[in-house]
Amino acid sequence: RSIMLKPFPQAFRLSELHCLFHTEMGRNQTSVTEFLLLGFCLDPRIQMLLFGLFSLFYTFTLLGNGLILGVISLDSRLHTPMYFFLSHLAVVDIAYACNTVPQMLVNLLKPDQPISFAGCLTQTFLFLSFAHIECLLLVVMSYDRYVAICHPLRYSVIMSWRVCISLVVTSWILGVLLALVHLLLLIPLPFCGPQKVNHFFCEIIAVLKLACADTHINEIMVLAGAVSVLVGPFSSIVISYIYILCAILKIQSGEGRQKAFSTCSSHLCVVGLFYVTAIIMYVGPRYGNPKEQKKYLLLFHSLFNPMLNPLIYSLRNKEVKDALKRMLEKERIS
Repeated sequence: RSIMLKPFPQAFRLSELHCLFHTEMGRNQTSVTEFLLLGFCLDPRIQMLLFGLFSLFYTFTLLGNGLILGVISLDSRLHTPMYFFLSHLAVVDIAYACNTVPQMLVNLLKPDQPISFAGCLTQTFLFLSFAHIECLLLVVMSYDRYVAICHPLRYSVIMSWRVCISLVVTSWILGVLLALVHLLLLIPLPFCGPQKVNHFFCEIIAVLKLACADTHINEIMVLAGAVSVLVGPFSSIVISYIYILCAILKIQSGEGRQKAFSTCSSHLCVVGLFYVTAIIMYVGPRYGNPKEQKKYLLLFHSLFNPMLNPLIYSLRNKEVKDALKRMLEKERIS
């Protein structure tokens, strides 16, 4: 009888340990209320130098995109579908930069300054939303150029204001909904430490690596979202520009050909900067140890792209330059 009774206390102790283990795990999972962004692991003097440079770039981003918005709204000659889409792109670039750069600047000044759990998830959601919206807007802009060059006589009918507004609204709604899917999959995940995000901001893949659960479904959804929002649209843009190039080569007048090339080349530069870096980060090969390279590539993507977009459109686009000249002349006269 004594031999038969010995396993029961042992089994009871094991079950007690099992319950205590799960209780402790639950406490650890709910105890993570903030994250620490690693950002740049550099000398404090270099970080101060970067703070100055990035603050300057951030200011240029806001001023450049704000100037584009101002010129388009004030000059009636730019009240066309192309510049309507460009104004929304400028709004997205401003929001895109405002979501990530201020936190980056705070981390350069105070590397130990944490970000709250809710703030981190909000930043992830907004980053994905604005990235998706920009992808879709660039596709809409390429379609606009395709219709303008390949079907110029039917342009006003095809690209009516009703169609333009519908395309923009659809881009914003789809961008937010796609980001919401990732957020809803991210919220239930338990985070029980470590709390250090190896990035400049709460980028979704860097945050997923801190989860204390299987994130296989989340990673599949990130890849699927990247393929659907990046590879598919980029392929459609490439195809549309093949048709555009063929149509431009058929234009007889050199002035008309040059004007078509100038407007399309500006859009192509923006598309190249945005899509190539994004595809490398989220769809590119994952062998080796590309973490640091992709981290700095995303720095370029989130900091320099929004700053370069208005420069590309203002320097390479004759209509924008003429509008700027007219606006400056009015200021001098007044």
